[in-house]
Amino acid sequence: MGRGRAKAKQTKVARDLKYRTFDPDFSDLQRELHGEDGEPIPDQYAELAERPDLADRFKDRDAS
Repeated sequence: MGRGRAKAKQTKVARDLKYRTFDPDFSDLQRELHGEDGEPIPDQYAELAERPDLADRFKDRDAS
């Protein structure tokens, strides 16, 4: 017992997510995920940026 209330809440949240309309700002999301333009790579990640297998992930941020 007690599962009914939790299931009702999950159903309510699922319906809300399914039928809600929203306009996502993808440019804002991209800035958040990639950092601001010209932001240098932190020292703790600099050695990762130099690795050949990971360098392509950082090459667009090497604007400095």
